[in-house]
Amino acid sequence: MKKVKIKLESIASVKEFVSVVMLYEFDMDLVSGRYSVDAKSIMGIFSLDLTNPITLVVHTDEPGDFFEKIKGFIVE
Repeated sequence: MKKVKIKLESIASVKEFVSVVMLYEFDMDLVSGRYSVDAKSIMGIFSLDLTNPITLVVHTDEPGDFFEKIKGFIVE
């Protein structure tokens, strides 16, 4: 399991993010405060507060090139 902070700033960025995460078999969640949603669910993502960075939790020990594909969304 690995956690990173990401920022989704627009509807287009949410669509792009979901299109990337859908390519991977492993489970991923987005956590904002006490709420957690499936990272592959557009409706779930829009239920979160996207004004601040949110935590992406990736449930795999072998993410392959996943983090390279989403590097544009990752914030420090």
